[in-house]
Amino acid sequence: MSIMSDMSALVSLWRRVRALPPLRLDAALALLVMVVQLWPFLSRESPHAASWHWWGYAVVVASAVPLVWRRRAPVIVLIVSLGVIALYDVVEEVPAQPIWYAGLIATYTVAAYSAPLLRMVMLAVSVVGGVLLVGSSDTAMRGVVLFVAAHAIGRASAGSRAVTAALEERAARLEDERRVEAERAAERERARIARDMHDILAHAVSLMVVQAEAGPVVVRIDPDRAEAAFDAIAAVGRDAMVQLRRTLGALKEDAGVRTPRPTIGDLAGLSEQVAGTGIEVVFESSGESRPLLPDIEVAAYRVAQEALTNIIKHSGATRAEIRLIWEADTLMISITDDGRGSGVFLPSGGNGLIGIRERAAALGGSATAGPRPDGPGFRVLVRLPVSEAVAA
Repeated sequence: MSIMSDMSALVSLWRRVRALPPLRLDAALALLVMVVQLWPFLSRESPHAASWHWWGYAVVVASAVPLVWRRRAPVIVLIVSLGVIALYDVVEEVPAQPIWYAGLIATYTVAAYSAPLLRMVMLAVSVVGGVLLVGSSDTAMRGVVLFVAAHAIGRASAGSRAVTAALEERAARLEDERRVEAERAAERERARIARDMHDILAHAVSLMVVQAEAGPVVVRIDPDRAEAAFDAIAAVGRDAMVQLRRTLGALKEDAGVRTPRPTIGDLAGLSEQVAGTGIEVVFESSGESRPLLPDIEVAAYRVAQEALTNIIKHSGATRAEIRLIWEADTLMISITDDGRGSGVFLPSGGNGLIGIRERAAALGGSATAGPRPDGPGFRVLVRLPVSEAVAA
């Protein structure tokens, strides 16, 4: 667990560093190179410390300072760095300590950011210049290998950035396509809801008008029949209100095509899908199950799906539990995990915790969420009514 925490901290630190302005990063890199190149001569244990004139230090510093502008003018920075290195190598009064770090980084930058022709020309200049300036064949060979390696790493970095950019562009394109498809699905859903509302209202209002028009006559002729008519009007009105409330609640959803509509029986398959991501999912049901209205079935499935999606994306959990608790007039759905339990419930493809609450409220239920009371992790608890609508 500590290893995972350390890795997470390192990744977080790396992201913060990458988010810094490039000029600051390059300035820090130049300072680091300067310290590394000067360290052998500043150390008291170094045999070179006492034999070096002050301007030698200035030459080493001058080789590193141009790195501050390496991304803005990579070729110029490489030329300056190589020129300073050449000056250092031809002067007899300085110690025979290589100061190639700045030149290697500049070579990497040219390979990563410059045009192909410039890359090859500057690589040839670096290699040939190093061979001509260094007297020792072993040192010259080592320099050639290092500069070629720096160039290769720069090309690999450029390739990696190109792949990343292509993937980001593809992801953005797919996101646009997903958004367009979601809008089309929403339009189809609104059309379906409009048809449902027409059917509900036309049926209910027609029955209510017929009963209401007959009421004044029947109440004088047959009071018992009139009372039954008024009861029927009330029953039809209540049923229409229930159906309209559920239908209008669906307007707030980012709904897609609903054929076939998911049911509670599909939760086992949903659990298996989530288990495929590496999270252990336990599915349990207690109490006496019974048939539910289609809207209740859909809501139960969707809230579990949304909760599991957030567990996968945000919690870092290794285990999740889905429990269905059947009571007399309520179905409780409990979704728990053993993750960080931060309480941050971000939106994914739907509306997150807000969407779960609104979906439950549209059906006369409720939803709560927060840290688990019995240990680490997060819990979402949804209560849905299981009583059937009033029949017309």
